[in-house]
Amino acid sequence: MTNTVSDYILKRLHEWGVRQVYGFPGDGINGLLGAWERQKDVRFIQVRHEEMAAFMASAHSKWTGEVGVCAATSGPGAIHLLNGLYDAKMDNQSVVAIVGQSARQALGGFFQQEVDLQSLFKDVAHEYVQTLVEPSGTRHIIDEAFRIAASRRTVTAIIVPNDIQLLEFQEPTRSHNSIHSGLGYTRPVVTPSQFDLQRAADVLNRGSKVAMLVGAGSLGAEPELTETADILGAGVAKALLGKAALPDDLPYVTGCIGLIGTRPSWDLMQECDTLLMVGTNFPYGEFLPAEGKANGVQIDIEGRHLGLRYPTSVNLQGDSGATLRALMPMLERKADRKWRQKVERWVGDWWNLIEKRTETAADPINPEKLFWDLNPYIPDRTIVSADAGTTADWYARFIKMRTGMMGSLSGNLATMGPAVPYAIAAKFTHPGRVALAVTGDGAMQMNGMNELLTIAKYWREWQDPRLVILVLHNNDLNQVTWEQRVMVGNPKFEASQDIPDMNYATFADSIGLRGIRVEKPDQIARGWELAFEADRPVVVDALSDPNVPPLPPHINFEQARNFTMAVVHGDSGRGAMIRESIRDMVEAPLRRD
Repeated sequence: MTNTVSDYILKRLHEWGVRQVYGFPGDGINGLLGAWERQKDVRFIQVRHEEMAAFMASAHSKWTGEVGVCAATSGPGAIHLLNGLYDAKMDNQSVVAIVGQSARQALGGFFQQEVDLQSLFKDVAHEYVQTLVEPSGTRHIIDEAFRIAASRRTVTAIIVPNDIQLLEFQEPTRSHNSIHSGLGYTRPVVTPSQFDLQRAADVLNRGSKVAMLVGAGSLGAEPELTETADILGAGVAKALLGKAALPDDLPYVTGCIGLIGTRPSWDLMQECDTLLMVGTNFPYGEFLPAEGKANGVQIDIEGRHLGLRYPTSVNLQGDSGATLRALMPMLERKADRKWRQKVERWVGDWWNLIEKRTETAADPINPEKLFWDLNPYIPDRTIVSADAGTTADWYARFIKMRTGMMGSLSGNLATMGPAVPYAIAAKFTHPGRVALAVTGDGAMQMNGMNELLTIAKYWREWQDPRLVILVLHNNDLNQVTWEQRVMVGNPKFEASQDIPDMNYATFADSIGLRGIRVEKPDQIARGWELAFEADRPVVVDALSDPNVPPLPPHINFEQARNFTMAVVHGDSGRGAMIRESIRDMVEAPLRRD
């Protein structure tokens, strides 16, 4: 039985609760790969690209609350991890990256694949990035990386030169300059002082038009959120990463907020006199109440986020659920429910409006209809992942989250490419649940098609084999196209925006998955039915109209002017675009007070 540093690393990972590591091999981690072959406790999940391994580690943390782990070789492998690691860092997820490095004696000698990994990772893993230089230091480097990642909700990195991986492991000696670390971390439940809770309650009790904005930090606190909203008679908007915090069938939940949000969320923020923010670092201040118009209370576990986005009157550092439970006995139930009733009318009008929009003819399929018609077919407790681009718009506005469902995407980094690897991580962390990924054809061509091969490699071992991937097939990098039109008034630049045509359903069939091609609106319902009945993962290749506008909930003068300029300058999609956009710009502000 060998006892190398690599053997000990995997043993220690197991002791920290790790059961799988997402990675891609290379000679910079040959020692670790040998250890993986010798043991069965920590599984190596082989992906197609190191960036995907980091995305999966990020999603692993999102879906479980555990520390996700990814591994890569030295040089190019380590570099490839960065985008996925930044996704984890910027969404406050706990991830440990383990990377190889050139042999210690070669460092500084411009050896093949030698990269200054300390410098490379010093931003994304700035809380903790260390190189292992001595076998007896293995234990504390692993322990610190995990404890810091878990406690700080961040990314840490361990760099292991390839020669040290093969050396015999040594426990630290009992001597000066040695470290004897231990296992384990339990996140504390933090609540504010009674004094500050009462200050917050006083602000909320004085308000007559209370709005709540909830984010990813409130996930898991649904009972506390619903009871607080009921006491305060509040309407509740959701930041994108908090989409699953409350179900969308609650009549006072206005949906997402921001550029990809809803009209009632905009109205809620413009007309409220009191704002309660729970577990959110939503960055776009223009969608919040004007400064001085509303009194604010914020609850967040991260002190650095308090008072950052809005000048709140009272800031409460604490766990969302625990803080709300401590706060609720101090709150006075609003007897006048006119504000709540007004919010519910806004919400009802919004759902009626967007359902009406889905029936608008498009060429060939209105993407809004694809998402709207998806809702009845989504099984209970499905885990939904979305990609950047217009896919995120339709996900935010049209998919109705239910109690027990989970959902996420790349929030603060907003990078392309995570929808499919997120869904794969969902199947490894919750093999008995259905996973649904919604992505555009740009992201699918960037990396999603490659990860279909990973799905083909592993799907037969999942308890429930259903993993459904919707590809919005419009041959256009559609979000950027619309940003060109609306933000700067430029017409679509076809050389950068048009992408090659591809039959994604045929590709899925060719590798043993199920491909379903949806080419007309009357095929949508049957397509979803077949997808969720399938005995294997499915790719739904849906031909989508790129000229259905993902307009923001509130159109300002500058946006309207820029759009007009794009049309005047000869945008290639201007015929259908003008028809669809004028209709939506006219209808978007409509509501019944």
